[in-house]
Amino acid sequence: MIEWLTEPWTHVFMQRAFAVAVISAVVCVVVGSFVVLRGMAFIGDAVAHAVFPGVAIGFVLHINMSLSGAAAGIATALAIVLISQTRRLKEDTVIGIFWAASFGLGIVIVSTQAAYTGDLTSFLFGQILALDDGDVITVALIGAALVTAIALLRRQLTAVSLDREAARAAGLPVLALDIALYVMVTVAIVISLQAVGNVLVLALLITPAATARMLTDRLGAMTLLGAAIAAAGAIAGLYLSFHYNLAAGGLIVLVLTAVFLIAWLLAPRHGVLRRVKRRTTAASNRTSNAPG
Repeated sequence: MIEWLTEPWTHVFMQRAFAVAVISAVVCVVVGSFVVLRGMAFIGDAVAHAVFPGVAIGFVLHINMSLSGAAAGIATALAIVLISQTRRLKEDTVIGIFWAASFGLGIVIVSTQAAYTGDLTSFLFGQILALDDGDVITVALIGAALVTAIALLRRQLTAVSLDREAARAAGLPVLALDIALYVMVTVAIVISLQAVGNVLVLALLITPAATARMLTDRLGAMTLLGAAIAAAGAIAGLYLSFHYNLAAGGLIVLVLTAVFLIAWLLAPRHGVLRRVKRRTTAASNRTSNAPG
């Protein structure tokens, strides 16, 4: 058992993978907590797909695909925020339009090439076991900047998430805060692509935060608990990947999903079994109190 736990740490590539997986998971939860609180999980999916045409452009022009992907994601996020200000259309409608358009554009751009390469495949499915020291440093620095930005804007983002109209009446710059959150979601997604890839990145952004939401009603506790769940899930997924030679990104997501399902069933206050027990107790009390 001891060897099972220690062997992965003897490999430098696994040490890098653990570092990037934990950093990415924690950063995604810190940002994703507000995404879950606002009920806007769809934006994570839209931004993940919006990154795709940028990566495709980087692939075609042989430039840094992470930077071109981030630029495309931020541009799309800004477009969604600005168009969503039109009360005629709901935010999820605008997101759906850009979700489809972005992925369609990416497919068209990629189709101009004679063949696909491993670089593009790694973007879709992650390449966490092939990172170098520079990748770890980049993810750590960007992640620290994101967490700092969230800490500075936490009160304002919470106010907007809970009641936009009240926040606007209180004089908060709601549009600017929306833009800031969308940009931070984009950056969090981009730094997580190496861990789980474009296809699965939404799970890293949403699942740990949603799990923590089942277990607590306080945002601060939700963020801390979600970060712990995400980090533990990332480490567990990498252990399973190492020992059973399976896809790391997929296993990380499956571990996090399993933890969510356990919380959904067993959460002390909001779990399914707890709700069933309350209803059963209430029904029993009504029956016992009914006139004979």
